[in-house]
Amino acid sequence: MDDKESPRVGAAVKRRRRALQLTLAVVAQRSGLSVPFLSQIENERARPSDRSLQRVAEALDTTASELLAAAEAARTVDVVRAAEELGEPGSGLRPLVRGRHQMQALEVTGEQDAGREFLHRNDELLYVADGAVAVEAEGSAYRLGRGDTLYLSGGVRHRWRATAPGTRLLFVAVGDHIEAAEG
Repeated sequence: MDDKESPRVGAAVKRRRRALQLTLAVVAQRSGLSVPFLSQIENERARPSDRSLQRVAEALDTTASELLAAAEAARTVDVVRAAEELGEPGSGLRPLVRGRHQMQALEVTGEQDAGREFLHRNDELLYVADGAVAVEAEGSAYRLGRGDTLYLSGGVRHRWRATAPGTRLLFVAVGDHIEAAEG
């Protein structure tokens, strides 16, 4: 099995650790692996070798096979239909991905609070699906129309406002609960 096909065990490791109410430090001590490496595994930034996975499993009072089975079960395909109301009705905000994942996506329709400034820890992409928007970021102003995108790296202060009726934006971002890798 090549790297692209190998199971992503991070979520399974994190669920098991939390179910046992263990800290990363305790699992590190039990497994002999470092806290940063375990964090990378849990956040799918590192894939453990067979031996490292065995050490993690033993530290979590389970087996590597059980972690791999839980990882396979954690893989999901989810369709969010246009008519579904995942967010608060009437808010103009509609989550496009259920739950908390590495990727977050949000559709924004209509005028939102133009005075509100945003600052996210991780990267974000704004796509104008319909209408137009004015964005201020890092002291510069940008006017975007239908089909335009704006990329913002983590830590960029920004604000935006719709400048045309019926504006619909799509925001895609690395989830705030996931620490983006530098580089």
